[in-house]
Amino acid sequence: MSILQQLKHKDKIQPHLEIHDLSLHFGGVQALHQVDLEVPRGILFSLIGPNGAGKTSLINCISKFYEPNAGKIIFNGREITPFRPHAVARFGISRTFQNIELFKGMTVLDNIKLGRHIHLRSGAVAGMVYLGKAKREEERLEEFIDREILDFLGLTPIKNRVVATLPYGMQKRVDLARALSAKPEFLILDEPVAGMNREETQDMITHILEIKKAWGLTVLLIEHDMEVVMNISDWIVVMNFGEKIAEGTPAIVQKNPEVIRIYLGHAYSET
Repeated sequence: MSILQQLKHKDKIQPHLEIHDLSLHFGGVQALHQVDLEVPRGILFSLIGPNGAGKTSLINCISKFYEPNAGKIIFNGREITPFRPHAVARFGISRTFQNIELFKGMTVLDNIKLGRHIHLRSGAVAGMVYLGKAKREEERLEEFIDREILDFLGLTPIKNRVVATLPYGMQKRVDLARALSAKPEFLILDEPVAGMNREETQDMITHILEIKKAWGLTVLLIEHDMEVVMNISDWIVVMNFGEKIAEGTPAIVQKNPEVIRIYLGHAYSET
């Protein structure tokens, strides 16, 4: 039995996420071609491959920013392919973005609150007058963010700072905080340490691993920093030209001749 099968059968439960024969094209460009994946619950699962391999297209299909042309996406045993992005988020899937998609003129706290808006129950009228249910919801939300997110990620001292005034690495941390404010069970991270220096990278990885453990998250990671990927991943899938070409543990993937040829290079495989 493979390590992936052992992970899936450890608690005798279904995979957290399943993808079957997923295809996506833009005109004559085939972004994804009959991709199959199974992500067991509670692991850190990485997607790697050259630029244009289809990694971001795949997570955009999962989070429903793109509509696949064929195939199925199943989350917690339920097919989510027909649903819109806000519904998928309510089911428990949250994500960060490769290019920071924050509201730069708003504060850190207000950006983080926005990640939770899909779960708020107050109506438009209550929200406008900010009384009763709307006020109580807002107070509970701020308590949750203060207790579970700001302190955890070291953002409390800057929660009232305008995002545009923050350095790049700190903005990436705010992006992670906003994704966490939705209280997901499945977290997608699109190049969370891209553009960071070594110290910022180490801090971000520490936060990711700590929150994964504390919240029992399943994490799907896209990252080009192979040192990070190989050190923290439980399972890796390699993509090229919209297709899955290899998968396995870090030790297996970095020795795969095809992966070495198209992506890792001999220098890395021999380290």
